[in-house]
This record gives sequence, structure tokens and C-alpha cells, in this order.
Amino acid sequence: MLALLADAPALPLDEAGRYVAGAYVVFVVLLVVYVAIMASKLARIERELREVANYAERQAAPERGSEAPSIPDSLVPHGAEEASDV
Repeated sequence: MLALLADAPALPLDEAGRYVAGAYVVFVVLLVVYVAIMASKLARIERELREVANYAERQAAPERGSEAPSIPDSLVPHGAEEASDV
């Protein structure tokens, strides 16, 4: 196997540079797609968690009467204010 690699001719630098640049472009595109998928999953999980917290508040409110406290602002995820206004 090593003999085969040793006998293989090297690519000229101008041609090899294109392959290296192409590999970097593919890597960066895959990285951006991965980050976008993770961001969408995080947003979905935050939205579902907010729904569960609202449901728990509604269920607990009749038991405690009108003095049921809401979720403190420090626990509300960033961007939840805009979503609750809709």
C-alpha cells in the first residue's frame, strides 16, 4: 500500500489548490447546515417548553385561586414576549 502511494505522482500546486478550496467550501457548508438544524431544534424545544409551562400555569390557577403567580420574567426565554403577543 505504501509503495503505491509513493509511486503516485503529486498534483501540481495550482490544481491541488482547487481541491483544497473545494474541500473547505464543502466543510463550511456542512457546518452551516448543522448549525441551522440545531438552531431550529432549539427553537422548537423552547416553544414546546413554553407551551408546557403555560399549560401548567392554567392547570394550577384554579387550584390556587386568582393569586397564582406567573412565570418570572427571568425564566421566560428570550423572544417569548413577541410570541405571546400574537
